[in-house]
Amino acid sequence: MATTRLMPLHTGSRRTTEIAIADIIDYVKNPEKTDFGKLITCWQCEGRVADAEFLYTKEEYCRKTGRTRGKDDVIAYHLRQSFRPGEITPEEANRLGCELAKRFTKGNHAYIVCTHVDKAHIHNHIIWNSTSLDADRKFRNFWGSTEAIRRLNDTICIQNGYSIVANPKRHGKAYNKWRGKRESLTHRERICLAIDDALAQNPKSFEALLELLKKAGYQVKDGKVPSLLGGDQKRFLRMDTLGEAYTPEALRAIIKGSRKHIPRAKLAESIDEVPAENLIAFVQEKLTKKNSAGRSKIQSVTDLKRLASSLLYLQENGLLDRTTLEKKVAEVSQQFSKLNSQIKQIEGQLDENAKMQQHIIDYKKTRDVYMAYHKAGYSKKFLSEHESDIIKHKAAKKFFDNRGMTKWPKIKKLRADFDELVAKKRTLNAERKKVEKEVRELQMAQYFVDRAYGDAEKTEKERKTVLR
Repeated sequence: MATTRLMPLHTGSRRTTEIAIADIIDYVKNPEKTDFGKLITCWQCEGRVADAEFLYTKEEYCRKTGRTRGKDDVIAYHLRQSFRPGEITPEEANRLGCELAKRFTKGNHAYIVCTHVDKAHIHNHIIWNSTSLDADRKFRNFWGSTEAIRRLNDTICIQNGYSIVANPKRHGKAYNKWRGKRESLTHRERICLAIDDALAQNPKSFEALLELLKKAGYQVKDGKVPSLLGGDQKRFLRMDTLGEAYTPEALRAIIKGSRKHIPRAKLAESIDEVPAENLIAFVQEKLTKKNSAGRSKIQSVTDLKRLASSLLYLQENGLLDRTTLEKKVAEVSQQFSKLNSQIKQIEGQLDENAKMQQHIIDYKKTRDVYMAYHKAGYSKKFLSEHESDIIKHKAAKKFFDNRGMTKWPKIKKLRADFDELVAKKRTLNAERKKVEKEVRELQMAQYFVDRAYGDAEKTEKERKTVLR
C-alpha cells in the first residue's frame, strides 16, 4: 500500500539557495539507491543539471516579476511515496511516481522522480520546482494539499491494481510514547493510563474506581466534576478534560457495561494496523488484482475510475465492513425517500394555492357579469354572449364549495404562503440533491462490494441503473 508525505523545502540557515537545491537533488539521485541512475525520470529538466535548471527558473521569475525571495521562501517540494514491500517492481513504482507528480502539478512544474531500492520497501522521492515552467508564478501549498495528494495517490494505486491503506489514522501517537518512553507522556496521558489500569480491576462503581486511583497515588478532589493530582503535577486536572472516553459519564457507562472501552495503549498500538476483514482490502483483493477472476470484468478506464472513487468513499466515511455499508445505504435511501415525499407534498400545496388564487381572481372579475346574468333570468342569449365568464364564475364557486369553504382567504395571504412554500421547496431541493449524490455513491460502492462477494442478485438492468 502506498503512503505519501509532502515536505516543503526551505533554504535554511548557513546555506545558499544553490547549495540547498543541489543537496536535495544529489541525495535523491544517489546512484547506490537508484540502481546506478536507471530509476531516475525527469520532466522538463535534465537530471545531470536539474539543480542549475531549477535555479535558472527562479532567477528568471525574479526578473519577470520583480519579486525577491525571502528567508522563508519555499525553493522546492519534496514528496515521498512509499509502497508495500514485495507488491511492486522498481520500474512500475517509478512510473506511478511520475504519474502522481504530473497529475498533481498539472505538468506546470519541472520535477525529478527517483526510485530508491535500498530498503525493504520501494519508495519514490519526487522533487518539483516551486517555480512554474514559464517562470511567472509559484506553486502554492494550499490548505489540505496533504489530503489531496493522499486521495490522488490512492486513486492512482487503485486504478493500477495496487493496494491502499484501508483505514488510515490521521491522528495519534506512536506506541513507544505510551509504553516505551513514559517520561514523554503528558499528565493527562498518565491519568488515562492509570484509569485504564483501574478499569482492568473491574470496579463495581465510579466511586470504587476513584478509590483505586487513590491507591495508585492520585489525590482526588470532589466536586461537580472530580479532579486528579498525581506525580509531578502542579495542579489538579478535571476528569472532563481527559477526553471523551474518560469523562465521569463515560466511565460510569463503561462500569455498568453499556459502553465499550478501548484502553489508550491498545488504541495507540493498533494505529498502523489494518483489520484482516477490512472491506476495502477485501474488495481490492477480489477486483483489482491482476490475477483475480473479477479483474477481467473491470477493463475500461471508466470502471477503474468508478472503483477508485467508491473505495475512497468507503475509506473516508469509515464504511469498513459490509454490515455498516448496508445499514448506511438503507439509512440514506430512507432519508432520500422522506425528502421526496416532503417535496411532493409541498408541490401539491403550491398547486392548490395557485388554483385558489386563480379562482378567487376569476370570481371577482366575473362577479358583475354573473349578477347581470342572474337579473336577466338566466337568459340563453345572455349566456351565449358571456359564456366564458359565466363558466369561470361557476367553476370558482364550485371549487370552494367542494372544499366546504364559506370564508375565502385573501389573495395577499395566499401569495405570502406561496412564497414561503417556494422557499421551503428550494431548501429541500438543495438537501435532496446532496442526499441523492450520497445515495449514488453508496449504491456504486455497494455494487462493487456485491460483485467482490460474488453475489449474483443484481441484474444487468440494475447495474446500469446504479451506474447512470
